[in-house]
This record gives sequence, C-alpha cells and structure tokens, in this order.
Amino acid sequence: MKNSTIIAPSILAADFGELAAEVRQVENAGADWIHLDVMDGNFVPNLSFGAPVISALRKSTSSYFDAHLMVQHPETLISDMQKAGCDGITVHFEACTHLDRTLSIINDHGCCAGVALNPHTSVENISQILDKIGLILIMTVNPGFGGQKFISSMIHKIRQARQLIGDRPIQLQVDGGITARTAPLALAAGANNLVAGSAIFGKKVDEYPFQIKAIRGE
Repeated sequence: MKNSTIIAPSILAADFGELAAEVRQVENAGADWIHLDVMDGNFVPNLSFGAPVISALRKSTSSYFDAHLMVQHPETLISDMQKAGCDGITVHFEACTHLDRTLSIINDHGCCAGVALNPHTSVENISQILDKIGLILIMTVNPGFGGQKFISSMIHKIRQARQLIGDRPIQLQVDGGITARTAPLALAAGANNLVAGSAIFGKKVDEYPFQIKAIRGE
C-alpha cells in the first residue's frame, strides 16, 4: 500500500463513456484502490454495472479492485466478481442470511472479504466473524445513491468499529459523503480507508490530485 490512508475513488461518479481513462487519471492523481459499487435495483433502488464491465476495466489497470456488492443474494455473484478481477469483495450484513457462509465463499475464492454496515446496523452484529474478514465498511449515507450528505452521527459508530478491530489487520473503510471537510472526521474516529465519488470525479481532471490530497489530509 502506498499510503497509510487508502483513498478508493468510486467509479460510480465517473464518466462511464470514458471509464478506463477516468481510472487511469485517478491512479495518476494518487488513488490507491478503485471502488466498484455493484447495485442490483433490489437491495438498493438503482442499477449500476456488473462483472462484464469490471472484467473489461481490469484489462486497462492493475489497481486493487474493491468490489462493494449492494445486492440481494451476493453469494451468487462472488465467483463472477473474482473471475472479473476483483481483489476484495464486500457484502452487506443486511443482505446475507448466512453471513459466515458467504464470507467463507469469498475467502475460498482468494479475495479479501469485507462486511458493510448500513447506518442503522450496529457493529456488534459482526463481532463473531472478525476472523473471516479483512475489511469493515461503515456506510455514512444510506446506500444506493451518490452525492449524499455525510451522516455525522456515524462518527461514534466508526469509533466503535475501531475499538472492535483492535490490533487485527482489518481495514476500516468509510463510504458516503466523504469530502475534504468530512474526511478528517472519519480519520480522527479511526478510519484508514476512504471511499470518495463525486468529491473526486465531480471535478475537472486536473483537479483530481488536489482533491485526493485534500481528502487524505495532505
């Protein structure tokens, strides 16, 4: 990893007509991971993209692909996500009837398993599966839409997640409303991995490096 704070731009906010170029531009601007928001129109209202788009994008970059599955029955997509080139696969606690089994499937496919928690879901719900995950994703907006406002009450939840992690090698990722203003709040609470969409891609290309540095706190 290039930096102690990982910045993972979400391509959901990118120009889909120039997706490969957009990824290269944020890589050159200092991005560490590429965040892939997969939406099914069921677990969340919107549809986004799936394995074919990810597979096509993988041909143009070697960056870490961080797949965030905002879908019902995520276990049915794990094999396709791995084959498409995803390095990490995060599923929602709320979407998994058998979370332990789903995480085992991700690990068996050689990917880093992550669990995302919606704003209303307590971190205590994942205290029994910490040995199977490499990432906890705290949603600081309700999932499904880009450009939402950061829910400030989630700061306490980020602190709780950091305490739960302790000295385990688990990434603490925050997604939702991350900007140069809200990023310091998440980092101070214990996050070390930030997802940002419109705060990066919503700017001019020559501003990408400045936005990433600002979010990282440099």
